[in-house]
Amino acid sequence: MVLHSLEDTYTLANGVEIPVIGFGTWQTPSGQVAEDSVLAALNAGYRHIDTAAAYGNEESVGNAIKKSGVNRHDLFVTTKLWNKNHGYKQAKAAIDESLQKLGLDYLDLYLIHWPNPVDMRDNWAEMNAESWQAMEEAQRAGKIRALGISNFRKHHIDELMKTAEIKPVVNQNYLNPSDLQPELVAYDDKLGMLNEAYSPLGTGGLLGNDTVNEVAKNHGKSPAQVLIRWSLQHGFLPLPKSVHPEYIKANAEVFDFELSDAEMKQLDSLRGAADLAADPDKTDF
Repeated sequence: MVLHSLEDTYTLANGVEIPVIGFGTWQTPSGQVAEDSVLAALNAGYRHIDTAAAYGNEESVGNAIKKSGVNRHDLFVTTKLWNKNHGYKQAKAAIDESLQKLGLDYLDLYLIHWPNPVDMRDNWAEMNAESWQAMEEAQRAGKIRALGISNFRKHHIDELMKTAEIKPVVNQNYLNPSDLQPELVAYDDKLGMLNEAYSPLGTGGLLGNDTVNEVAKNHGKSPAQVLIRWSLQHGFLPLPKSVHPEYIKANAEVFDFELSDAEMKQLDSLRGAADLAADPDKTDF
């Protein structure tokens, strides 16, 4: 697939189109910082914004969308169900609360953020099934266009599939050269789920890496641009995050160069150079 700009899209398994790069807002504080950074992203041409109830910045994201003047139908907005809101009734209420905070009539994508919250270790599968039922009802009611998951491993996916009437079309995970999660990515592909890559820069941990910098130098690009390009060439959907307008703009300038097969292999060999993905069955939240 040849990509030309931020306006290019992947087509999800349910036919919904999703812009190939999303603007991430994890760790972006609510208020002016979040509002300004989302506005800067929209002004730079991003049309895909990724947030979550847990980030605490949904209202700020909604304010930026309003102020931007960009037509709602030209935007793709994702948010996520937080751990304390698993369960049928809780998820129903959480969806409505996110819509209200964002000031939107519908969400383009809604994800279960983590599959196995610490308080639900004994009945996580049942709680995911209940949450998913609420999400399916919201999709049928026109409140959500596409449903997905985040941080799910194979056994979590298999459990969900036992009861899901609408299949997830996205799995969002920690994906970058430090942790490619090849078996999970292949499984998602097999099931027709798009792999979204959060922390595509290794939460900043890969920006100083010698190999990344050498490849960047070869192309006259920044390390961040190389890592985002790497993600796209793997068929992932990267979600780079920044609060600096110049970096926000630069992170989108990745369509005028291509990494060679040799460079992709070099970058693929960096396992453990930054963090590895957290084990969702052992997190303490």
